[in-house]
Amino acid sequence: MPSKSASRRIHLPHHVIVRAPGLLPMFYRVSELAVEIGIPDSTLRGWLEKGAPIRHDSGEHVWVHGRDFASWVEGLRKPKRESRLAEDEAFCMSCRRVVRMIDPVQKAIKGKLVHIIGSCPECGHTIQRGGRRAGSG
Repeated sequence: MPSKSASRRIHLPHHVIVRAPGLLPMFYRVSELAVEIGIPDSTLRGWLEKGAPIRHDSGEHVWVHGRDFASWVEGLRKPKRESRLAEDEAFCMSCRRVVRMIDPVQKAIKGKLVHIIGSCPECGHTIQRGGRRAGSG
């Protein structure tokens, strides 16, 4: 049976996600890479045990290629959501899902910003969301 720590997903701190693409196409020692991405050596060594790309030289020293590590970090990231809500859709907090609003009403806030208020077709609760007025530009 795999250990609890081995089956858990690796949590990447935000600063690692931001700094990894800037790594140079060269080999780093573990301590050098840990300083570059701003994490403790022990954390990086744990990631190496869980599958981060490494290479060993003839003296069994561990080296990590910067671009390979950046690709590994990118592969672990959650995919970005590309979908946007339609003009008459909103998230109902009671139903816990996106629904098409009944009788949506737009109220101007400031500039192109609007407040859209409607009702949930499932539970009847008032739901609301922000949006932008359609216009030129």
